[in-house]
Amino acid sequence: MKSSERYSSPAIALHWLIAGLIIATFIAGLLVSGLPLSPAKFKYIAWHKWAGITILALVVVRLLVRLLKRPPALPAHMSAAERLLAHGGHLALYLLMFAVPLTGWLMSSAYGFPVVLFKLVQLPDLVAQDEQLAATLKTVHETLNWIMAACVAGHVLAAIKHHVIDKDGMLYRMSLRGPRN
Repeated sequence: MKSSERYSSPAIALHWLIAGLIIATFIAGLLVSGLPLSPAKFKYIAWHKWAGITILALVVVRLLVRLLKRPPALPAHMSAAERLLAHGGHLALYLLMFAVPLTGWLMSSAYGFPVVLFKLVQLPDLVAQDEQLAATLKTVHETLNWIMAACVAGHVLAAIKHHVIDKDGMLYRMSLRGPRN
């Protein structure tokens, strides 16, 4: 496999950093939702918000990197259906990586709880306090998270399929170490 067939180093680094943060933030959100009201729960919610806003910022950078350095072309052996699924899956992931943190921020604003990034910078409320809107946004935020989890699972399964069944080297395009010779 030629090095030109790999994603750029910044794209690879951002991919894995964002992936790790998304998984950790998803798990943290599940754990926090089951905790009783307490100062500890509010602290963990603040950390969850920090991670979400960090993911949002990193996704903006990742999108800029993608626009400046086009990703490698899909292999010629992929069918039209596989190409459509690959492009659709990536589009869905990008949309969700924006929508999930934004709906969380909107929800926090609607509940009247500001997002204070790293205890330093209070981000502006995106909407006025409104309990009914907050409840709706909570449902939307949770639903989008589960949709993203399904998309991530599909993405991982596709990578495994390419590696184990197709043996086409696709997994190495985004690998931190690259192909073994």
